[in-house]
Amino acid sequence: MTQVPFLDLRRHHAPIRDELMAAFEAVLDTSAFAGGPFVQQFEKDFAAYCGTRHCVAVGSGTDALWLALLALGVGPGDEVITVPMTFMATAEAITYAGARPVFVDIDRDTYTMDPRLLKQAITPRTRAIIPVHLYGQMADMEPILAIARAHGIPVVEDACQAHGAAYQGRRAGAWGDLGCFSFYPGKNLGALGEGGAVVTNDENLARTVAMLRDHGQARKYYHDRVGWNARMDGLQGAALQIKLKRLEAGNEARRRHAAQYRALLADAGGVSLPVERPGSRHVYHLFVVRVPDRDAVLRELGERGVHCGIHYPIPVHLQEAYRDLGLRVGMFPVSEQCAAEVLSLPMYPELTEDQVEFVAQELKRCLSRHAATRSAAAVPQPTAQLVPCA
Repeated sequence: MTQVPFLDLRRHHAPIRDELMAAFEAVLDTSAFAGGPFVQQFEKDFAAYCGTRHCVAVGSGTDALWLALLALGVGPGDEVITVPMTFMATAEAITYAGARPVFVDIDRDTYTMDPRLLKQAITPRTRAIIPVHLYGQMADMEPILAIARAHGIPVVEDACQAHGAAYQGRRAGAWGDLGCFSFYPGKNLGALGEGGAVVTNDENLARTVAMLRDHGQARKYYHDRVGWNARMDGLQGAALQIKLKRLEAGNEARRRHAAQYRALLADAGGVSLPVERPGSRHVYHLFVVRVPDRDAVLRELGERGVHCGIHYPIPVHLQEAYRDLGLRVGMFPVSEQCAAEVLSLPMYPELTEDQVEFVAQELKRCLSRHAATRSAAAVPQPTAQLVPCA
């Protein structure tokens, strides 16, 4: 039976295996394991790629978000606005900075922060806004920034799924006061383990993040503030240098796969396809559709050899970890509906056209079967007639 994995990192790394091994040997030969020249070179390369002046490499995307908030002075008693339809790390970073997450719902088409709802969420305690560039598409940054600037509130871009995405010609990370990236292995730019980065045009913020990632020291054993160990490994910096050179080619491959999915699924009933905002460049970290009977469709596709995912089945405001916020079902209806319907199809540069076609065909067959079942269930059944006795 044909099998299409949700992600195939072996195929991704096979063409660059020799380069990676050579880079590892270079790191071993220099013993530059924690920070060091390989990380520094990657920081320069990634800042140039994003179009920012500075990049500070850290241990993970979660570290990036957390340290960005700390660098802005966010702390206990503060509020940070974000969306409930995101990975848990966005809210965790707010909590670990000592602040309270405040949510606004997402746009129904793009799954990113709805700017029309932002102003009403701002209070005197609001210290930052975190729009999430979900699934590879940037949030609607112009109105978000206009509202934030009018209120004097800094903006932190959660670009952990948006390496190379663009909005009005500028790349993710270059719009807000700080931009945060994850290099988890499955990302468009993935390390061979954990990794992250903060990019910014503000020299003072960059210096503060760099201190915070290294125990609060500007020079060894002189600690100006309490920090943390969030340094990037030299091995990851070396690997990311190699993989960054191929990021644009990989993003273009993802966009071709997305176009093929759209063409093949254009006539499929019961499926909502991703919407690419005009003036934006979606890099399709994930190709997310919405379907009825999502859980059943997911199971059936898996049985047919198509391995999909769900990003994400429970919005953050309904997670057990945030029960103490007192938020209820129905408060963020768009996020809740999407959480019940989203289905992530296989998406990575190494997919073949035949694999994309197979996935689309199996999804259409599955949706047709479910539509027929629902139609049959909706047809009124004849009721027995009582015949009076003579």
